[in-house]
Amino acid sequence: MKILILKPSSLGDVIQAVPVLRLLKQHFPKAEIFWWVDSGLAPLLQGDPDLTDVVRFERRRWTRPAHWPEMIRSVRWLRAQQFDLVIDLQCLARSGTFAWLTRGKLLVGLDEAREGARGFYDVAVPRKSFHTHAVDWYLSVLPALGVPVHQNFVWLPERTEISAAVKSKWKTDAGKWIALQPGARWNNKRWPATHFAELIRQLAQQYPDARFAILGGKDDQALGETLLRAAPNRSLNLCGATSLLEMVEWLRLCDLLITNDTGPMHVAAALGKPLIGLFGPTEPRRTGPYGQLDNILRLDLPCSPCLKSVCRIPETDKCLHALQPSLVFERVQKIIS
Repeated sequence: MKILILKPSSLGDVIQAVPVLRLLKQHFPKAEIFWWVDSGLAPLLQGDPDLTDVVRFERRRWTRPAHWPEMIRSVRWLRAQQFDLVIDLQCLARSGTFAWLTRGKLLVGLDEAREGARGFYDVAVPRKSFHTHAVDWYLSVLPALGVPVHQNFVWLPERTEISAAVKSKWKTDAGKWIALQPGARWNNKRWPATHFAELIRQLAQQYPDARFAILGGKDDQALGETLLRAAPNRSLNLCGATSLLEMVEWLRLCDLLITNDTGPMHVAAALGKPLIGLFGPTEPRRTGPYGQLDNILRLDLPCSPCLKSVCRIPETDKCLHALQPSLVFERVQKIIS
């Protein structure tokens, strides 16, 4: 049996879809399972014990006509695999199109009225309610295939070589590590860097053995420097300094993550690491840290969650700017104690 999963992006979405892979492999242990994923996220899945291979989606390259022959070859390769089952967990026009072009025997997708992707599917699985969590929605495709849903699996197995390299490279043995994630794709999902810095100062004073790992991409380096200055002798600005897999293993060794609503939050949740999620415009019941919704901090405002990437209130990004470091510090104390 051959199975293809389509979930190309983003980091958080791919992480939240991994349980579908785990349960499919448990139910069909001899199945060859492939995953169609954005090339930038391919290292996250490459070498996964439950995957036969990763099919790279070169989204940026394939927007240019000069690279369309690559895309055509990829589609032909997918067709040649003669998939018995194709599962589209992205439910966008491009993923639905690619799923349909594979000519799999059965095409299952998520029933959402975005871009008409459900028109490609043999079986469309609806979201039970607006607030149904993304993980539960992805998993809902499995009963339609006769696959039982449970949580008896390891979400993200340790990459032992990467883990050892992280511990050696950054000398992580001293003290307890608190990770902080100041970046996010939307600016209005970012708790102010000055608030993060004040929180670090409070934590450094309260917990003498705490050290701080500041996570993020290259675009977050300036944010990381703001946080670093709060406790320079006890902090590492890792923004842009880690690979995707190194970031995962950093979160595995940390004792706590304090984070905006972004991909590493979902990694920490998958690892079962304690976290504090800072939410403003987004709805945690839909896309919060799975299994840790009690650790969400947000202000009860009439405009939140708006699900908009740009704040419409004159006081810029009020929902997160008004969330004071003292409130987050209190929650950290409760978790640590």
